[in-house]
Amino acid sequence: MGDLRHKMGVMSQTICPSSRAPSDEDLKAPNNGKKEKMQMKREISLVNGICLIVGNMIGSGIFVSPKGVLMYSGSYGLSLLIWAVGGIFSVFGALCYAELGTTIAKSGASYAYILESFGGFLAFIRLWTSILLIEPASQAVISLTFANYLVETFYPTCQAPYNSVRLIAAACLCMLIFINCAYVKWGTLVQDIFTYAKLMALFLIIIVGILKISAGETSSFESPFEGSSTDPGAIALALYSALFSYSGWDTLNFVTEEIQNPDRNLPLAIAISMPIVTIIYLLTNVAYYVVLDMSSLLASDAVAVTFGDAVLGPFKWIIPVSVAMSCYGGLNASIIAASRLFFVGAREGHLPNSLSLIHMERYTPIPALLFNGLMGLIFLCVEDVFQLINYFSFSYWLYVGLSVAGLIYLRITQPDRHRPVKLTLFFPFIYCLCSLFLVIVPLYGDTINSLIGIGIALSGVPVYYVAIYLPEERKPKFLRKLNMFATRFTQMLLYCCLTEFDTDAGAQAGSKTQ
Repeated sequence: MGDLRHKMGVMSQTICPSSRAPSDEDLKAPNNGKKEKMQMKREISLVNGICLIVGNMIGSGIFVSPKGVLMYSGSYGLSLLIWAVGGIFSVFGALCYAELGTTIAKSGASYAYILESFGGFLAFIRLWTSILLIEPASQAVISLTFANYLVETFYPTCQAPYNSVRLIAAACLCMLIFINCAYVKWGTLVQDIFTYAKLMALFLIIIVGILKISAGETSSFESPFEGSSTDPGAIALALYSALFSYSGWDTLNFVTEEIQNPDRNLPLAIAISMPIVTIIYLLTNVAYYVVLDMSSLLASDAVAVTFGDAVLGPFKWIIPVSVAMSCYGGLNASIIAASRLFFVGAREGHLPNSLSLIHMERYTPIPALLFNGLMGLIFLCVEDVFQLINYFSFSYWLYVGLSVAGLIYLRITQPDRHRPVKLTLFFPFIYCLCSLFLVIVPLYGDTINSLIGIGIALSGVPVYYVAIYLPEERKPKFLRKLNMFATRFTQMLLYCCLTEFDTDAGAQAGSKTQ
């Protein structure tokens, strides 16, 4: 694979050299005509990073289905306690990722961390599962939820036409792919705007709840723990539901190489985002509990919409629009993260080289973005795409848990490695134990779907053996020819080149000791 990468690099420079001939202005420049590296630029600021994390964590779940925690816990008081515990647990995981993201200065999040800690096989299986199921299925579901809430106003008494919803979802996906192909700054601007919009909608819900409490409407909290479940299994399922709503805090780790001053801004963005989301989740649920009784909450398929119908009167349209905007922002964050995952996977030799190309002038991973969009459109053609989500409910926690286990492993095997952020091992140990619980719960509660998900992951084993593990001379020749043709064609069609990893930063980090 190394020889092939070298040949592709030579061909890349022949077709589209990564720097033009020096001009008089170049010779006068401070860098003395130094060649600029062909790599994505560090354009993501601290505010952009916070909006990426918050925007991906706060998806449609808090608007649509926060009832899972209440259903399994049995009382308002216990449900709020479980939401708080879920927030604290997520903070533990996010802190571990702050250390991992500053120690392993690569984009790709859990893929990059598993690759660094445990080698190529497990990392490839994580990548294969993401390509074949996780990323396209989740993006298809988010875009369909966006389309459903967008057209709900026009079909208040009946279900929207199937084809119109699918076409709007496809248009939404294609628009965001185009925006992120154009410029990184366009993608982060969209993320910032829609994160602010969804926060304003949640602030509206919270303010209504505060006004109701101020008016003395506190009957829901007179006996907050009455009826609480004492079944450990039910409490476990309630915690699982809460933790699923907190997922997405690893989004910024997918774009580590594009963050300005990552040693500072990555952990700072995580430290700011996690309390914001936890507090908003708690206050939003308090507002729901004040306005709606338990039977209404458990019967509703869209709790925020029911809330708006009850208190917002003629302005109740704000909630469906807010849910749609929340989905749009969440989809944008997912596209940014997934495209970087595919980009890094290709750069590491686990995917075709054509996916590791970036545009010569815009510095965006256009091939990876287009591939991501194509997979999403394919999954939009699957009628029951929502069922696919059930196949990987356990895998998210499995891969995150493996990443955090890698943190412990690297502490043991590389104790002198430079770590800008270094936690006490209490945090990763606790998180690994809890992740094991989160892997076991769906295996026990939804065994068939979980086994199907495991089967999909294991289908990558023969692919890894043939395309990655075998020596270059034993691999099928048509794969190498196809890879080279696809790379050359993509370079010419999209005006892209192979990238160069920023080895200077890695060497500088590696030369330091603690």
